[in-house]
Amino acid sequence: MEYKDYYKTLGVDKKATEEEIKKAYRKLAVKFHPDKNPGNKQAEEKFKEINEANAVLSDTEKRKKYDQFGENWQHYDQAGNSQRGKYSQGYGSDSGNQFTEEDFANMFGGSRGGGSNNSGFSDFFDNLFGGGGFAGSTRGGGRQRSAKGNDIEASLTINLEEAYHGEAKHFDLNGEEMSITLKPGIGDGQKLKLSGKGEKVNGGVAGDLFITIKVKPDPRFERKGNDLYCDVPVSVYKAVLGGKEEVKTLKGTISINIPKGTQADKTLRLKGQGMPIYKQPGEFGDLYAKVKVIVPTDLSEPELKLFEELAKLRNF
Repeated sequence: MEYKDYYKTLGVDKKATEEEIKKAYRKLAVKFHPDKNPGNKQAEEKFKEINEANAVLSDTEKRKKYDQFGENWQHYDQAGNSQRGKYSQGYGSDSGNQFTEEDFANMFGGSRGGGSNNSGFSDFFDNLFGGGGFAGSTRGGGRQRSAKGNDIEASLTINLEEAYHGEAKHFDLNGEEMSITLKPGIGDGQKLKLSGKGEKVNGGVAGDLFITIKVKPDPRFERKGNDLYCDVPVSVYKAVLGGKEEVKTLKGTISINIPKGTQADKTLRLKGQGMPIYKQPGEFGDLYAKVKVIVPTDLSEPELKLFEELAKLRNF
C-alpha cells in the first residue's frame, strides 16, 4: 500500500495555512484540469491526486486524522498481517495490546483490504477514511452519494453603463463558455452564484461558480449606493442671469434650470436620475449635480471694460 504525501502533492509545507492550501490547490487544479488537457491521462491522474489531497488537507478533521495516523500507515502496511507491533502513540504501548488490522479499521471507521474503491480516490484514502468518507458512501456497501465538486471563484469587470442597463455577458472560464445575465443596478463587489458551474470530482455533482462583479470607475460619475454625483460646467453669465443647462445622464441628456445667482459648487438634486435600484424595477436613486462656474479667460477689450464698469457699479 503506497503512502500518499498530500502535502507534497500540493507542494505545501506541513504547517501551511488553510489559505495557502487553497491557493496551491487552485493553481494546480487550473493547470491539470481535464478541459485544458483533453486526452492526457497523466494530467487526468494528476488532477485526481490534487483533488484527493485537497479533500483531506482542506478538511480540518481529515487533516488532523491524516497528520496523526498518516505516517504510521506506512509502518502498519509493512509490518505484515499477523503481527503489527505496538502502536507508539498510546494505543497498546503500555497495555500490551497488538495493533491489528481490525484496530486500524476501528480507529478510522472503515476496513482495510485491497478490494473495490468506492470513493473514487486511492486505496490509501479509503483505508484511512473508511472507504469513501469524503464521497459520502455508507459502510457495508450501502448506497453511495456522489461527491460534490469544488466551488470556483472568478471576477467579471463591467463599466458603469453596463451596471446601469444590465445585460447578458458571455465569457470564457478554463476553456468553457459561460453566460450570465446582469440585472440593472448591480453593484461593485456584488457576488453572483451559478449553481453547478464549478468543478466536478470523479464524475460527481459539480460545485458552484461564484462571480464577483467589479465595476470600473467612470470619468463622468461617482457612484455612492444608488445615487450618482457629477459636475456641471456653467458659464459665469448663466450663473448670474440664470437659464437652462443640458446635463448628460445615464438615461440620456436632460435640461435643468440654473437659478439666477447660482453660486459655485452649489449642488442640484435631480430626482430619479441615479442608478436603478437592484431588483426593484422602476425605482431609481438620484443624481447630484455640482455647479462648476466657468470664468472666461479670453475676454476682449470691450468685454473687460464692461466688467470694469460692473465692478464700479458694485463698488468692488
